[in-house]
Amino acid sequence: MSRTRMLIAAVLVVGAVLGSAYALGRLLGTADDRQRPTAAGSPSAPPTSRPALPSPTATARPGDPEVPGTPRRLGPERGGPYGARITTGSAQLALTFDDGPDPRYTPQTLALLRRYGVKATFCLVGVNVRAHPELVRAIAADGHALCNHSWAHDVGLGSRSGATILTDLARTNQAIRAAVPGASIAYFRQPGGAWTPSVVTAARKLNMTSLHWTVDPRDWTRPGAGRITGTVTSSVFPGAIVLLHDAGGDRQGTVNALRAVLPNLTRRFRLAALPTDVPRAQPSSAQPAQAPGGPLAGPSDDTPAHPPAHS
Repeated sequence: MSRTRMLIAAVLVVGAVLGSAYALGRLLGTADDRQRPTAAGSPSAPPTSRPALPSPTATARPGDPEVPGTPRRLGPERGGPYGARITTGSAQLALTFDDGPDPRYTPQTLALLRRYGVKATFCLVGVNVRAHPELVRAIAADGHALCNHSWAHDVGLGSRSGATILTDLARTNQAIRAAVPGASIAYFRQPGGAWTPSVVTAARKLNMTSLHWTVDPRDWTRPGAGRITGTVTSSVFPGAIVLLHDAGGDRQGTVNALRAVLPNLTRRFRLAALPTDVPRAQPSSAQPAQAPGGPLAGPSDDTPAHPPAHS
């Protein structure tokens, strides 16, 4: 083999070796790039990946906007007397109990509601609240809504002056909050359902919605547990507000009727207390606010109310 041919062969061998080394280096470098961690210490994401979206069920933090669906008091209702509520505005049924609290019948009523897991709304008379604050606390502790039913069940309250009405309602709220500091009192029910524009206006000034009813078994006439049960169970419908009494006379018939009414209604409907605004906490030593215009004035009678035989 000539010297020239030997030189050409050597050049070709060296070129082949260098080409193989270059290819091997590229292969090793690519593999190393795939395994190299990012600054965060995790494998780099593909270039087409998207940022993670926040969870749609994130829990609200203090200061966040109010979560939609939070229960709030019902407003006026077209078709009710002077705008008073006559339905719940939903499929829920609402039981309401007037004229209490009463040491004979309110505890029995609470026990039955507790047994069937039902929340209700109690429309309280001021003088009875003052006489039995422990019962008001028991009502609130069980998760029932509180409603103002005037100071002494004055059926003619709506015909009195605006200042007199306002003082009466404010005094009743004061007594309720003396028993349950910070209580939310979202509703007012006029005794006897004797509504007037003046009493609805006064309630609104105290941030209360006027509350009427849809179903009235006239339990205050003491028709007997059977008739009360029959009227309620046959007359209710989704959204109805039922008027009952746990005070103001002999209410054992109403209590006995609840033993049949509650299991019947809980099978057919969803029962709930009327929605209220979230109460603002107050220290138990806080002094109740005075009514507009100065210290509260009202009847000096300290005896519990014995209202006429109706709401």
